[in-house]
Amino acid sequence: MTTSTGCYTCEQEARFDTLPPRERIAVDGHWRVTHAIGTALPGWLVLVPRRHVTEIAALTDAEASALGAWQVRLSRALHAVTGCAKTYVVQFAELEGFQHVHFHLVPRMEDLPRELRGRRVFDLLGRTGDDAVSAGRMDEIAVEFGRFLQ
Repeated sequence: MTTSTGCYTCEQEARFDTLPPRERIAVDGHWRVTHAIGTALPGWLVLVPRRHVTEIAALTDAEASALGAWQVRLSRALHAVTGCAKTYVVQFAELEGFQHVHFHLVPRMEDLPRELRGRRVFDLLGRTGDDAVSAGRMDEIAVEFGRFLQ
C-alpha cells in the first residue's frame, strides 16, 4: 500500500487535492479524518495528523489541543450516523508503513459479537475482497459524515 516514502498517510496527504471522499471526510489545519481501509466494519474512522509524526509526544501543542475535540466530535458523529452503542478510540501505529500516529475511532455496534469486542475488534481489519467495505460504500459513508460534521 505504500510507495517510496514508506508512509501511507504521508503519501495520501501529498495528493490531498485528488483524494476520494473516504480519504478526506473532514480536515482542518492539523488533522484529517479518513475511513479505515481493509475493514469489514462500515464507519471505522481514522484520525491522522497532516504532518509526519510517529509518536504522540511529538504532537505540537496546537495538534494536541485539537485532538481531544476531534475525538469527541467524531464519536458524536459515529453515534449519529451509525447508531453505535459506544466508540472505541485506539492508537498503536506499529504496522509497517503505518507508523505515522493515527487514532482509530471504531463504532461498537450493539450487536457486535462478544468475541469481537474490545481489542479483538481489530480482527475486523486486514480484510480484502468481499469481506471489506467497498470503496464506493466508504465514499457514501464519508458523505454522510461530512453532512453531520458541517
